[in-house]
Amino acid sequence: MKLSDFDFDLPESLIATRPAKPRSSARLLLAKGREISDLRVTDLVDVLQAGDRLVLNDTRVIPARLSGLRHRDSAQGPVSAQIEVTLLEPKADGTWGALIKPLKKVKDGEEIVFSDRLTATVVDREDGQARVRFNLTGDDFDDALANAGAMPLPPYIAALRAPDDQDKEDYQTVWARNTGAVAAPTASLHFDDGLLEQLRAKGVEFTYVTLHVGAGTFLPVKVDDIRDHKMHAERGIVTAQAAGEINATKAAGGRVIPVGTTALRLIESAATDDGIAAWDGATDIFITPGFKFRIADALMTNFHLPKSTLMMLVSALIGVDEIRTIYDHAIANGYRFFSYGDASLLIPDAERQKT
Repeated sequence: MKLSDFDFDLPESLIATRPAKPRSSARLLLAKGREISDLRVTDLVDVLQAGDRLVLNDTRVIPARLSGLRHRDSAQGPVSAQIEVTLLEPKADGTWGALIKPLKKVKDGEEIVFSDRLTATVVDREDGQARVRFNLTGDDFDDALANAGAMPLPPYIAALRAPDDQDKEDYQTVWARNTGAVAAPTASLHFDDGLLEQLRAKGVEFTYVTLHVGAGTFLPVKVDDIRDHKMHAERGIVTAQAAGEINATKAAGGRVIPVGTTALRLIESAATDDGIAAWDGATDIFITPGFKFRIADALMTNFHLPKSTLMMLVSALIGVDEIRTIYDHAIANGYRFFSYGDASLLIPDAERQKT
C-alpha cells in the first residue's frame, strides 16, 4: 500500500492541547465493525463485559526536556552557552541517548549544568545525536530530573504551546511505575481511579505490561511504499504473570483489549501459535493491513496523525475503508485529536477477526 492511502485533512482546531477534565469525561467513539456510536469514556463501564481483560502499559514518562549551560574558558574569559537536551532512551552502559541543540556548541567530555544538583557529561556524538552520562543515578537522578526537566510534549502540541508544570500530571497515567518512556501511552491518559474501580466492580480484569515509548514514535514515514519503512525499536517487558493472565482470558473466551497501540504492539510481538509468552527485549514490529492479530481482540486508542504508522496499525485492525469512515465521522463531529484528544474503541467484526 502507498503512504497516501493513510492520509486525511485535519483542521488544526481539532488538535487538543490540553486533556479533558476529568480524564474520563473525554469523548469515546465506539466502532463495532462499521457501526459507530458517540459515547464518553465513562461509558466503558457499560460497553465492556465481565471477563474482558484490559492490557495496560505501566511505563512512566520522564521529564525528558532539559535546559542547561555549558561553561568554557576562552581568551576573553569565561563564556557560557545555552544548551537544550531532550533525552531519548537509557543505554545498557548507564548513559542516555539524547538530542542536543545546538550540537555544535558542545564537545566530547564537556559538562552541561542543568541545576545545582544535576549535570551531564557529553560522552560522544554521532549521526546528529549524543550520549550523555549524568552525575546521579537511581532515585537521586529521578528526583533531580523531576525538578529540572519538563515533559516532552509531542511536536504537534509543542508547536502550539510550551510545556508547563500541569503537564507533569496530565501527561502521565495514574498507574505509571516503570520509568523509561519519553512519550506517554496516551490512550491510557483517559483513565482515573474512579473509572478503574467501576470497571473492576463490573468484572473487567487488568494486566500490566511495560513498553518504554521512545521519541521514534513521532518519526514521519518518508517512503511512498510503506513496505520500505523501517520501524523504530522500543524495549518492552511482558512478565510470565502477565502472559499467564492473558492466556487464561483467551482460554475462557474473554476479550483481550490493549489500551493503546504501545500495549498492542508489545503483546503481538510476544505472541506465539500457542498464545502469548513472556518477553523482555526490543520490538520493532510494524503492523500494516494484512497483519494477522493473534492476541488482541479490540483496541482502545486515540486518534492518530495522517500518514503515520499508527494509522496503518488501526487500519490493519478494523479495516482500511472502516477507518476512513471512522475518521471522517470523528472530524465531522468535532472529536479532539492526538495525545491529549478523545478516544476510540475499535472492535473488529467477527469475520475480520478470523482472518
